[in-house]
Amino acid sequence: MKVPRRPIHAITSWVRRQPPKMKAFLGVASAIISLVLLYVMVHDHNKLFVAAEAVHAIGIAVLIYKLMKERSCAGLSLKSQELTAYFLAARLYCSFVIEYDVHTFLDLATLVATLWVIYMIRYKLKASYMGDKDNFKVLYLVVPCILLSILIHPTPPRVSLLQRIFWAFCVYLEAVSVLPQLRVMQNIKIVEPFTAHYVFALGVARFLSCAHWILQMVATRGGLLVALGTGFWPPMVLLAEIVQTFVLADFCYYYVKSVLGGQLVVRLPAGVV
Repeated sequence: MKVPRRPIHAITSWVRRQPPKMKAFLGVASAIISLVLLYVMVHDHNKLFVAAEAVHAIGIAVLIYKLMKERSCAGLSLKSQELTAYFLAARLYCSFVIEYDVHTFLDLATLVATLWVIYMIRYKLKASYMGDKDNFKVLYLVVPCILLSILIHPTPPRVSLLQRIFWAFCVYLEAVSVLPQLRVMQNIKIVEPFTAHYVFALGVARFLSCAHWILQMVATRGGLLVALGTGFWPPMVLLAEIVQTFVLADFCYYYVKSVLGGQLVVRLPAGVV
């Protein structure tokens, strides 16, 4: 007797059979529907940015639990953690100088946790660190971000040029900081649960942050773009938010697929990252 498939399995199987263009269309449609729902359900869109930072902190907490429980950092990218520490430090500096608020506390807590993760990978658990798999050239990320932040940065009044460059640098670097982690997962193909939970949390955080900017722009009828400054900076902020969301979208698809299928690990086909 043939056992009927669950509806969710039938849907995922149908999606998997679709050509790339249809999958892209479905992904964009899902993102638009999610944005509409958030716009209707969340009245204070600033809470989305706080939620994004909180989800990022939860992701770091998952990493800490993994390191303490398994005493292994296998599958983690030290380079991604270091890039995360760089942009958090830059954002924390700007937050202290420009606008000291709840974001400052969340960034500080996340930075401290990230530095602890770096310490554990570098010194306590270095025997399990997959250095040969963590082979992304970070200079290809950091140098362009520095140059771009010098050329294109915000122009608010009463803020020094150095602070403007730091502000832009943290925005650009955050958008690409997860790429070394994705390279590690691409190299090993099988992602264990805690690492998968962490990267999925990053994906959710990036989506909420992107949703915050887009919905704020809609709510202010473009006034947010004027408030951000002049020149290329406003569209670059939105572009950075969109890039960091789509960078993780593919992995999040396979994560959800694995969870719904009852799998403890996420298996990535070649060419996902």
